[in-house]
Amino acid sequence: MASNYNRKSDSSASRRPRGSAASSRSRSGRSDYRVIPGGRATSSRRAPRSGRSERNGYDSVRVGDVARSERMMRAQERSRAFVLRIGAVAAVIAVVMVAFFILRSSSAFSIDQVSVVGVEHLTADDMAKLANVPAGSTLLDVDTTAIEERVRRNAWVAGVSVSRKFPHTLEISVTERTVSAVVEVPSTDAKSIKQWAISSDHIWLMPIPEKGSAGASITSSKVYEDADAALHITDVPFGTKAEIGQKCTDSNVLNALDIVGGMTTELAGKVKTVSAAGEEETTLILDDGIEIAFGKAEGIRDKERVVLKIIEENKGKVSYINVRSVSNPTWRALS
Repeated sequence: MASNYNRKSDSSASRRPRGSAASSRSRSGRSDYRVIPGGRATSSRRAPRSGRSERNGYDSVRVGDVARSERMMRAQERSRAFVLRIGAVAAVIAVVMVAFFILRSSSAFSIDQVSVVGVEHLTADDMAKLANVPAGSTLLDVDTTAIEERVRRNAWVAGVSVSRKFPHTLEISVTERTVSAVVEVPSTDAKSIKQWAISSDHIWLMPIPEKGSAGASITSSKVYEDADAALHITDVPFGTKAEIGQKCTDSNVLNALDIVGGMTTELAGKVKTVSAAGEEETTLILDDGIEIAFGKAEGIRDKERVVLKIIEENKGKVSYINVRSVSNPTWRALS
C-alpha cells in the first residue's frame, strides 16, 4: 500500500513540468504565476507600454515622464509668449510707419524757416542758391544729405551739417575757410591783374571784385575786410592759374605762403607783402618798409632769428636785409 501510494505520488508529480509550476487564471480572477530558474516569480501579464503599471488597483507614472511633460509645457508657453511679443512689436512698427507717411505729406512739420549759422563771407542769397531747399518741403521728407553736398561745393565752405529743428526750422551750420592771403594774379592777356583770395589750406576762394563795381554790390563786406588785413602776394609770374575751389599749384605762391606760415615769432605779424617773382627771389616787405630777401622756405627759424637780431641791433637804421644765405647775412642802412 505504501509502495503504491508512493508511486502514485511520483506519477502525479512527474506530470508536472520540472523546475516550474504550471499556472492558470484562478476563479478568483487573480493572475497565475510561473516560476523560472533563478527563483524569480513573474506575472504572465505584460506591463502597459505607456510606462504605467497596475499594482493593487493604482497607476504609477515614471518621474522622467513627468519632467519631460513639464519641459514641453514650459517650451510651449515660451513660444506663445515670443509670438505675442513679435506681434506686438510688428503692430507698433506698423502704426509708426503709417503715422510717419501721413505726417510726411502733411503741413504739420513744414519748413517755414531756414537758419544759417557760421557764414560771414557768403551772403544770404548765396546760401539760398546753394541750399536750394525745395518749396513745400517738410522736415520729414527734406533730403539733408543733398543739401550738404550742394553747399560743400562752394570754395568758402570747409565743412557743413544740416539738422532739423522741430517743428518748422531747418538749420544749416557752416564752417568757412579763412583768407590767408590775397594774390595778384595776371590775367591771361597779361594786361590786367586780378586780386584773388586764397585760403590757409591753399584753396583759391574767389577773385575779389573792385570796390564800387557791380560785383562788389553782391559780395560780402567781410571779404573786403579780410582782404585789407591779409598778406598780399605780388609779382606773380605770368601764366599762374587761379580757379575757384581748386588747390594752388604755383610754386612761387606756395613758397611765399610757406615762409609766412612757418614763422614762429613776431616777425610773421610784421610781414605785409611778399614779392613772389621766383622762389629764390622771394622778398618780404615789413609794415615799417624794411625789405628782407628771404629766398626759399628753408631754415625759416634761423632766418627769422638773424633778421630780428639785425633789426634789434640797428634800430631805425635798417632798410634791407638779405638772409638767403643764413650763414652769411647782409644788410643795408637807410640812405
